Amino acid sequence: MTIRLCLVIPTLDCGGAEKQLCLLAAGLPRDRFDVHVVLLTRDGPRRRLLDEANVPVTVIGKRLKADPTAYFRLRRCLKRLRPDIVHTWLFAANSYGRTAARSLAVPTILGSERCVDLWKTSRHFAIDRYLARRTTGLTTNSQGVIDFYARHGIDAARFHVVPNGIETSPDDAVRRWPNTPEAAGASPVAASSAAAGRLDRDAACRRLGVDPGRRLIFAVGRLWPQKRYRDLIWGGEMLGLLRGDTTLVILGDGPQRGELMRYRDAVTNPQRVWFAGPQQDVPELLPHAEAFWIGSAYEGQSNAVMEAMRAAVPVVASDIPGNRDLVVDGQTGILVGLGDAAEFAKVTNGLLEDADRAADYGRAGRARIIEHFSIDDMTQRHVDLYQTLSRRS
Repeated sequence: MTIRLCLVIPTLDCGGAEKQLCLLAAGLPRDRFDVHVVLLTRDGPRRRLLDEANVPVTVIGKRLKADPTAYFRLRRCLKRLRPDIVHTWLFAANSYGRTAARSLAVPTILGSERCVDLWKTSRHFAIDRYLARRTTGLTTNSQGVIDFYARHGIDAARFHVVPNGIETSPDDAVRRWPNTPEAAGASPVAASSAAAGRLDRDAACRRLGVDPGRRLIFAVGRLWPQKRYRDLIWGGEMLGLLRGDTTLVILGDGPQRGELMRYRDAVTNPQRVWFAGPQQDVPELLPHAEAFWIGSAYEGQSNAVMEAMRAAVPVVASDIPGNRDLVVDGQTGILVGLGDAAEFAKVTNGLLEDADRAADYGRAGRARIIEHFSIDDMTQRHVDLYQTLSRRS
């Protein structure tokens, strides 16, 4: 029997939840699932993944923070599609989508919480609790997210953990380290140049706008408060002062871009901290980095960290629940205290001085991603969950 499944999410912007939903929708077996994606607010660049997989998409067009007309349009859409399962992702879609699905007596209704959402107020948590009690369950990517929502009154037993998935094909671009056969005798910069295969170091540095003679540290993500880029800018300044040969390259865009660039200019200079803007080919660029930084105050499960680990780049990360799921401290990378810019600089300097240890972390990180965080595994876990819940309904 084919299961009619609706996946509901606010947008298809370049976020982690949006990427995971698209990978799931594209990867579900068509002989068992009839998949339709519904966008509550607007379309976005992730749409390409769905179009390539011939997954149909409907845009509801929510315009206001509280938009009753969007609710009724969504309800009409779901009534037309007659899904067996509605699976909603992120707060707005969780709220509108689960309410509309309940009003139509959809047999199986799932929400999805993807992050430790410190921005939520008591009103948001009240809505979350109300809907959690009245729907089938919730999915998440992290035990840390379960612990967070349990503290706000949602029964942990209602959650199903499905870790994020990432492409792990053997021809992925991987950083080669000086102690590997491919780069024996090479300098770190030369070794990095051999790493990417499809994109050599000079081309990568031209694309980023940085000096190819510098040792590069990458940070990737949206420029907004959650990511605590001010901490990383300070860390980049301290590392640059300590060594004289490093550049922290920040890849991404967002509402804080202008503010953060002014802050950079006040405390350091573009040679030590460089804003490279949004990049569409981050996986090809990553092997040219010698370390990857993430200083977030909260995360679910960072796709950017997973991509860095897949590329065998050692990760230095803030010690928060979402990052702990991925980075095993002292084995696949290093965890540092939240906001400790000096420690970011210190431990990264240690990695740059010890290529063998950095290479060990990189290889261990890649092995962890391949073993535990493949797209196939993520998709199969959803298949098993959907089929189990459908049999119960």
